[in-house]
Amino acid sequence: MEKKILVTGCAGFIGSHLSIFLLENQYIVYGIDNMNDYYDVKIKENNLELLNKYKNFKFYKEDIQTTKIISELKPYKVIHLASMAGVRYSIDNPLIYSNVNINGFINILEECVKNNVKSIIYASSSSVYGLNKKVPFNENDKIESCNSPYACSKMAMELYAKTYTQLYDISCIGLRFFTVYGPRGRPDMAPFKFMNAIINGEKFKKYGEGNSSRDYTYISDIVQGVYGAMLNKNNMKCEVYNLGNSSPVSLNEFISLIEKVSNKKAIFDQIEDQLGDVPHTYADISKAKKDLDYNPKVKLEDGLRNLFNYLQNKY
Repeated sequence: MEKKILVTGCAGFIGSHLSIFLLENQYIVYGIDNMNDYYDVKIKENNLELLNKYKNFKFYKEDIQTTKIISELKPYKVIHLASMAGVRYSIDNPLIYSNVNINGFINILEECVKNNVKSIIYASSSSVYGLNKKVPFNENDKIESCNSPYACSKMAMELYAKTYTQLYDISCIGLRFFTVYGPRGRPDMAPFKFMNAIINGEKFKKYGEGNSSRDYTYISDIVQGVYGAMLNKNNMKCEVYNLGNSSPVSLNEFISLIEKVSNKKAIFDQIEDQLGDVPHTYADISKAKKDLDYNPKVKLEDGLRNLFNYLQNKY
């Protein structure tokens, strides 16, 4: 079997963890990333240092909106994780999300078609469910209540994937990630941000009453889900899958768990819910279990303890 894989967004949180998993399993990984400064670029540089230790890894600094690198590399599969993240930032900067997430994905699709790459796995998001009231979220639910440009961009990506599958007979598997956390996580996400603040005795902002809930999913479980999609045992052509923990936790409970694993008290200012926030996320993962052999194993308390130990050792 051909083992050359292209990972876009390889220096990011999920991309770097996935790349290391593939490298450890003897895949040749070509990684591209534009190394943008949405958050401290030093974090991505540190991730790249880890990847560059592997002889079977090669990095290319490329922008997904313009890259033509697929014609040179001829990978067996493309795992497209590069995107502009962040719900709140997208409300103030919607055009960036259209340009990067939608136009960037179209460019990747076009390059795959031109160069006979028949398999693409791409990152969607639980955000596409928006304000849906029915829980748990199922892949067959109507997604008509997106409430941020970020969510809209991910919804558009799914439509383009379906279109290209129909036009060109390629496989496009979309993965709706649910609040991914763990070591080397994004610093703008609540798990990393809250844990870091509590460890250092710093104040953070708590949005709303604390009754909102999220389906926090540990990074190693997400990597296994992506790998299941990559193996695609049932030869699916165009599908989307929820990758979550199927165990939502309220914000108040989440903060209490961080206090428990860190043995420190949280200090926060409570402020109003922000524009673009959704009250709940909760993944129905039965489809992913069946088709991808997806089986999340890491409980939230254990995952937060891993994150705590990572941050303790880092600082």
